[in-house]
Amino acid sequence: MRVWIDLTNSPHVLVMRPVIELLRHEGHDVRVTARDFAQTLELCERFGIEHTTIGRHRGERLLAKAGGLASRALALARYARADGRSAGRAFDIALGHGSNDVTVAASMLRIPSATMFDYEWATVQHNVNCRLAAAVVVPDAIPAGRLARYGAAHKLRRYQGLKEEYYLADFSPDPAVLEQLGIVRDRPLVVVRTAPEVSLYHRFASDRFAIVLKRLLAAAHERGTQTVVLPRVAAQREALAGMDGLIVPEHAVDAQSLIAFADLVISGGGTMNREAVALGTPVYTTFEGRLGAVDEGLIGEGRLRRLERAEDLDLDLHRVPDGARVRRDPALLVDLLLSPLRPVAR
Repeated sequence: MRVWIDLTNSPHVLVMRPVIELLRHEGHDVRVTARDFAQTLELCERFGIEHTTIGRHRGERLLAKAGGLASRALALARYARADGRSAGRAFDIALGHGSNDVTVAASMLRIPSATMFDYEWATVQHNVNCRLAAAVVVPDAIPAGRLARYGAAHKLRRYQGLKEEYYLADFSPDPAVLEQLGIVRDRPLVVVRTAPEVSLYHRFASDRFAIVLKRLLAAAHERGTQTVVLPRVAAQREALAGMDGLIVPEHAVDAQSLIAFADLVISGGGTMNREAVALGTPVYTTFEGRLGAVDEGLIGEGRLRRLERAEDLDLDLHRVPDGARVRRDPALLVDLLLSPLRPVAR
């Protein structure tokens, strides 16, 4: 088959990496397009994913997002037409993790598509994707009733557990990232991920993040704690780089290894929280939007903690033994994503 995969944000590179590898191993012709946003392109380079860069993020305002969707979808459609002419046949299917752009473009070209996500309250995104896609791949933790209003009721393809347990199945931490950032192994390490300020579902301002950083800086003086802050966009990096006592990487790093070696993770997003859960690292979420079913379940199980007040931050949490890690076969995700074209086999 000829398979088209679109990557629009940093986590999508991680999720789709094993999917791309498995599809190519099966002999399929896989083409990847990527949007210039956050660390998407850098991660493609780091993982050796050949890609065609198309478009960029247009900003957080709704009107700007709508304009960005229209212009990039048209650009993707032009790309797919040209690629089809060059190859002598059109794509058989288009895949994305929350990419409205590829779903719209594929619909314009009458190419079947499958979309994947694990947070159900991104209503604008899902109203587009779920209605246009032929398959909607989601974790079984999300109740079907929460997705019915998007037109997904008869398209759902479910998987157990966390998507992170699938794409981290073959993962082993590399200590090279510690040397790269000048981190000392025998001192406490905290990894912090900034909030997704440009997301429509995360529009809440809070000074809690600033207070958390102050507490971590105090811990650096009192107990030698090392804090690595991973910003999402350039503006966040510029604001944080001037704070003495923080390690702020200038480029994308091996964040999964960093999390695996960390004593604690604090994140305002979702993917890094769940990576920490999957790798057994204690983790706090500072997400201020409406919690999704996946995170609700993890909090209920005590695998994820919600940090509602900076004063409640506990720097003495204990890791889960490595033997408790759950590893799931990413081949299942491939089957679910390709289900519009073939039955689910595994």
